[in-house]
Amino acid sequence: MTLVTTKRGDQARPAAHGRRLARGLVVLALLAGVAGCGGPGSSGDVDPAESPGPTESTGPTEPAESTESILGDALPPGSSGALVAGRGTTMDLCQGWGDPDPGSGEGAGCDTVFDIGSMTKQFTAAAVVRLDMDGQIEVSDPLGDHLPDVPADKRSVTIEQLLTHSSGFLDSLGADDEPLTRDAFLREALGSELLSRPGSTYLYSNVGYSLLTAVIEEASGQDYEAYLAEHLFTPAGMTSTGYLLPDWSKTQVAGQYDAEGRARGTPLDQPWADDGPYWNLRGNGGLLSTPRDMFGWHVALLGDAVLDDDAKRELFEPRVREEPDETYYAYGWVVDDPDDPSILWHNGGNGWSYGEIARDPAGDTFVFWVANRSAGDGWDLGEDGGGVTSALFERLAKTGETAADS
Repeated sequence: MTLVTTKRGDQARPAAHGRRLARGLVVLALLAGVAGCGGPGSSGDVDPAESPGPTESTGPTEPAESTESILGDALPPGSSGALVAGRGTTMDLCQGWGDPDPGSGEGAGCDTVFDIGSMTKQFTAAAVVRLDMDGQIEVSDPLGDHLPDVPADKRSVTIEQLLTHSSGFLDSLGADDEPLTRDAFLREALGSELLSRPGSTYLYSNVGYSLLTAVIEEASGQDYEAYLAEHLFTPAGMTSTGYLLPDWSKTQVAGQYDAEGRARGTPLDQPWADDGPYWNLRGNGGLLSTPRDMFGWHVALLGDAVLDDDAKRELFEPRVREEPDETYYAYGWVVDDPDDPSILWHNGGNGWSYGEIARDPAGDTFVFWVANRSAGDGWDLGEDGGGVTSALFERLAKTGETAADS
């Protein structure tokens, strides 16, 4: 993925990331054979439409094996975070790693709250697709149909072009914590110069996803977070995901640490407006969630509690090549191969926290992990985190083979 700029709130993806995931793609090919063996986590275990929660609803409370031993050399010493991995609706792993937080004394786990960075985009995209499913918008609609005072050069930019980073809007208007209101953001974004003709070029744009956030509010008549809570999070059983609405305890939200190990506070300690992050971040990043909730999201996407089959096809269809890379952008997800996709994924980071989410198209395998200290002396998960994702897929493959043999 090639970004126009890099800022603290949305860490640029290194150009080598596609190569880092190649090992994971091989593992997914192996998993395709394991998934059909009838073991736990195969698609026949639970009908997600009838039971939207994970098969293992509470998740492992006492890990039988440490995260460090599972991930091996992929996990650098000094990092900390949490992960979840599963097959179908079965949660195989959900646990933390690293030293307890010095401030709270709490170790990370399945219910620790983290900043998920640009993985937020898949929820913004799903909200747009849900509005389309409900007949409130169409992704082919021009931006001028949904926002007021759109200048002539941007009036024909479509919602789909915003979803696929092909609108021509610049990446960012400034720092995430710049106190930019909704009105000021719209004025600056709509007044900015397009960097390319709409629909002609892939240019990663956080501005585009914040414009989609405003479209969601206009079309639904609801605040962005309230819409997501009602139409995505609640049906998926995600009680700990949002900006401000969840009732988190003070010690549940992970503190963040820079590469020197200095405390940078929790995401909620950063400068925000009274109703959530300022508009350089809103809808393109900064959502908070837990590993358990993210697995619940995966399970919801297996059924139709949130999106019907047509809507999910819209969400996951590869559309625009992320030139110069060979990957394609769908709606809030990256796809490895437009003709024969084997993995859907995204990453997200803010310079302190970093994580990745990945699943195969059928939903037979799923991985999510996030670190609240993502870099240190000689290591950076933003550069090398694909090894963590690959190691988790390998673990799922081994678990599936054991289940198939039993």
